[in-house]
Amino acid sequence: QVLLVESGGGLVQAGGSLRLSCVVSGRTVSSSVMGWFRQAPGKDRDFVAAIRWSDFTTYYVDSVKGRFTISRDVAKNTVYLQMNSLKAEDTALYYCAAAPSSRRYYLKTDYPYWGQGTQVTVSS
Repeated sequence: QVLLVESGGGLVQAGGSLRLSCVVSGRTVSSSVMGWFRQAPGKDRDFVAAIRWSDFTTYYVDSVKGRFTISRDVAKNTVYLQMNSLKAEDTALYYCAAAPSSRRYYLKTDYPYWGQGTQVTVSS
């Protein structure tokens, strides 16, 4: 079992920044890749970013490249999502997820472990 707890969401003006955190506990050997997904009201849950636990390789959806940065702190078992230059369309519930394999890091169905989500609201 892997337990994920997100924090750091909130209300911010367009152009502002937020940093999301995800603390990982439990069987962390089952967390080959850590991902961030987001779900806006009435829409599907979409991939945002991912990082491989072994070598720090990162992946991003095109819409956040250059604005968001995913990173991890091994000592704290924590994954971060630094979000800069936020836009109204970034408004969503953001989820942290863990998967045992990094082959299809962009597919939410490959992630068996999920956090409860943290709300990000960007006002225009």
